[in-house]
Amino acid sequence: MTVKVVIAEDAVLFRAGLTRLIEDHGHRVCAAVGDGDALLAAVAEHRPDVVVADIRMPPTHTDEGLRAALEIRRTHPGTGVLVLSQYIETKYTARLLAGNAAGAGYLLKERVADVAEFADALARVAAGGTALDPEVVGQLLRVSRRADGVAALTGRERHVLALMAEGRSNAGIAGALVVTGGTVEKHVASIFDKLGLPPGEADNRRVLAVLRYLSG
Repeated sequence: MTVKVVIAEDAVLFRAGLTRLIEDHGHRVCAAVGDGDALLAAVAEHRPDVVVADIRMPPTHTDEGLRAALEIRRTHPGTGVLVLSQYIETKYTARLLAGNAAGAGYLLKERVADVAEFADALARVAAGGTALDPEVVGQLLRVSRRADGVAALTGRERHVLALMAEGRSNAGIAGALVVTGGTVEKHVASIFDKLGLPPGEADNRRVLAVLRYLSG
């Protein structure tokens, strides 16, 4: 599937590299811009499937990219948003995922060096899934203070939920843990039960479980 992409990154060389990487995987970069205002204009014009945006952009290099990403999630809910950061900033992750983790991703810039992993994350977010950097997930887990259903999870269940938060499928989790798919299904069912997520919420339960896990 060809994905329409808009890139927002103020570093010219990195922006060019992202463009080449994405196009080499058969996708179409509709626009590549250098600031938040230009990003919003490009999304309005091209209606991309997904946006790839640096969190820190001109003029203040603080959270311009994130604020633009939040505006896109509000005004263009069908557009996936994959934000990139040089550092782990949990407060920004929480703002991006607030209320709904579907179609959202947060990766450290160094993760782009793993081309296959970045391309997979881009495709997942464009399709409405989630893609969270493992280091970001680990940091969020360490700062979490919740004492509800998450605290009742076993160590293995927390590991499975962390892999779910990264955006992995059951098959991907099974491969990472070197267990069978059936074993993963049992862990996932137990996680849903302990978090109070009923079967009727079917397709949304993975996203809801991730949100419950990340909130603190």
